[in-house]
Amino acid sequence: MVSRSYSNLLDLVASGDPPLSFSRVGKRLPRVMTVAGIISDLDEESSTSVGSDAVSSVSQEKMIIVGNQLPIRAHRRPNNDGWDFSWDEDSLLLQLKDGLGEDIEVIYIGCLKEEIGLREQDDVSQTLLETFKCVPAFLPPDLFSKFYHGFCKQQLWPLFHYMLPLSPDLGGRFDRSLWQAYVSVNKIFADKVMEVINPDEDYVWVHDYHLMVLPTFLRKRFNRVKLGFFLHSPFPSSEIYRTLPVRDELLRALLNSDLIGFHTFDYARHFLSCCSRMLGIGYQSKRGYIGLEYYGRTVSIKILPVGIHLGQLKSVMNLPETETKVAELRDQFKDQTVLLGVDDMDIFKGISLKLLAMEQLLVQHPDWIGKLVLVQIANPARGRGRDVQEVQSETHSTAKRINETFGRPGYDPVVVIDTPLQLYERIAYYVIAECCLVTAVRDGMNLIPYEYIICRQGNDKLDEILELDPLVPKKSMLVVSEFIGCSPSLSGAIRVNPWNIDAVSEAMDGALVMRESEQQLRHEKHYRYVSTHDVAYWANSFLQDLERTCKDHVRRRCWGIGFGLGFRVIALDPNFRKLSVEHIVSAYKRTKNRAILLDYDGTLMPQTSISKTPSPEVVSILNSLCKDPKNIVFLVSGRGKEILSEWFSTCDKLVIAAEHGYFLRQKHDAGWETCVPVADFDWKQIAEPVMKLYTETTDGSSIEPKESALVWRYQYADPDFGACQAKELLDHLESVLTNEPVSVKSGQHIVEVKPQGVTKGLVAEQLLSTMRERGMLPDFVLCIGDDRSDEDMFEVITEAISGPLLSQFAEIFLCTVGQKPSKAKYYLEDTTEVLRMLQGLASASDHSVRLAAMQSPL
Repeated sequence: MVSRSYSNLLDLVASGDPPLSFSRVGKRLPRVMTVAGIISDLDEESSTSVGSDAVSSVSQEKMIIVGNQLPIRAHRRPNNDGWDFSWDEDSLLLQLKDGLGEDIEVIYIGCLKEEIGLREQDDVSQTLLETFKCVPAFLPPDLFSKFYHGFCKQQLWPLFHYMLPLSPDLGGRFDRSLWQAYVSVNKIFADKVMEVINPDEDYVWVHDYHLMVLPTFLRKRFNRVKLGFFLHSPFPSSEIYRTLPVRDELLRALLNSDLIGFHTFDYARHFLSCCSRMLGIGYQSKRGYIGLEYYGRTVSIKILPVGIHLGQLKSVMNLPETETKVAELRDQFKDQTVLLGVDDMDIFKGISLKLLAMEQLLVQHPDWIGKLVLVQIANPARGRGRDVQEVQSETHSTAKRINETFGRPGYDPVVVIDTPLQLYERIAYYVIAECCLVTAVRDGMNLIPYEYIICRQGNDKLDEILELDPLVPKKSMLVVSEFIGCSPSLSGAIRVNPWNIDAVSEAMDGALVMRESEQQLRHEKHYRYVSTHDVAYWANSFLQDLERTCKDHVRRRCWGIGFGLGFRVIALDPNFRKLSVEHIVSAYKRTKNRAILLDYDGTLMPQTSISKTPSPEVVSILNSLCKDPKNIVFLVSGRGKEILSEWFSTCDKLVIAAEHGYFLRQKHDAGWETCVPVADFDWKQIAEPVMKLYTETTDGSSIEPKESALVWRYQYADPDFGACQAKELLDHLESVLTNEPVSVKSGQHIVEVKPQGVTKGLVAEQLLSTMRERGMLPDFVLCIGDDRSDEDMFEVITEAISGPLLSQFAEIFLCTVGQKPSKAKYYLEDTTEVLRMLQGLASASDHSVRLAAMQSPL
């Protein structure tokens, strides 16, 4: 496959022209070739992506799985005569393939654990691609060290586990050079994806925090790429995450995915809170799916804990060496009860706290001495540094002290195994352990409890070795930390705060003395869940959601804006485009009866501006438009009539609609009239006390009283709490005002109560009707707004196109401010662009008025 890229995308966006698509040339090649420039201009309906290839006539659905490490084991042959490769059966990336279906081709991209010499890299790449469908990313040793041991393990990993670098000894202080290495490696991975991707057909699934900026590089090259990301670590609360200097870059990079997966709701909630607080992006639940609207794209959130590979565990349980090891351990721990811990040797697994709880148990319940053994399997640490050495030292010294205090000849209450174990050996320990302890102080998913449950279910041969009656239900007990990802799904486990050593000690004792029937029920419940929610179920569920999220990619018009990691893709409906100033000015000049409707806040005045008084430029533009006899100009605002009268006192011919059209003034010296008859406002006596209650309990909120309405504003409140209170207030007001002639609506940081029938759409309808009555059938309509209330105007004008209120040849320009879902056909980026466009119309009017004055007789 030849990949195409567009070298000057920003020029395309600036032009306002629709983006072009690229066609495929030739067949797929093992190495990428990049050619800059526009290749072809396809029909808009069949186009699929800026920078994407056209759909192939012969295609097979393909999933490209990208992770830090390939699911491959490499072994150097004797005498340095090349390499032998084999699948790493323990790799999650390999195991999830079972859930993708046999008809899906899977290609892996990642690093090898072993360092491959420069001269061997081409041969290794060819071998892995042809034999295993793997594409290795070769990183120079110094770059890999800065990327993995530096940024990933010293900065991201501690922070995501709630460890702040308050001093140089606590994690790693942010280092810009390590961040640059992280970005460089992610870019290398993007290049590897380019070598094998068919962007219109293939799905890409990126895994874990090592590759969090990869979505930006992929989205930049292929705007419609079908991209999922799954985070296998915790995602910290916003108070922790916001300390990261590159916090926005990582969030925006993740939002370039189509689907973002988390193990638990807590992790997803923290991510959503960060998006809200730091980027101002809210989320909505749509028919059970959580989604964020990001520049016209919907980014979905997936919450599903990963499972284990049942087939692999059960096959290893059936091995003769497993049976031999189980028999060996049965004899070794004869007449003793075994507690089991399996953890990596790092600071977050809480190994020392677990040992202290064991010590406390023996102190509080001395009858367990000689009968109870804690076997702690300590896997080698994935990181390196002084903190790992401290954990190792503390673990061994604590175990030594406990054994010296409570041990006897032939009996050690704590057995620490810190040498690497084969899977069958670990399974043997699972089988003979009465209780498994997972007491990490902070962890991602942690599948140890799942593995333990499956192994405790056993099989006929293991039952025979352990002299168990196969007709008696199996049993198991779990003591798990409430700070690990699998905790919510194990409702039968005893959950503990690992920092509370007394509570953990009592939980251990309670698990061991629990009635056997209760242990059996808990085991049955866990086994039913774990056996049905395995890794295949997880992968299949993720793929289904990714397909659902990406199903409308083909009909979207996409192009990218921004530089570097600030890049994002604008995804718009095929009929939604940027308003060209030249186009509208041309239409303006050739028309004679023009209707212009303008919103104020967010359209003529930026929402972020503290002073809302119109600038001299705005007043000048409005006066120029109003002086043109061919124009009728309406300012349609939600603000009150007094403030609007004051602000636009010099605009003699400007028609003003205040409070969303409840009040209307035809010109400066005319009186205000009401557009909707309202008998009374007794409902305010009901609504205002309710709003005051929420104002008192929501710091940063306020009530804006209007003659026709009441508005509760919360733009200065805490984003999460304000949104929560707004939903509750909306429900509360709808309940108490059920029998009142009012409507209760929510908007951008507001909840508003107003009389029924009062909408900006009513103003648009009245304007068109008035012009028709005057014999001025509009042949030009411009309507600009920025929020939900303006959509009513767009809707009324759209419906009038085929009716008697508009000229048969009318030029219609419905324009929203900002790229977002709208009933308008056009958009402008911000108020600056709106004023530039209106200035273009005003200049055309000034010229027309001067020309008419010159031609008229004296």
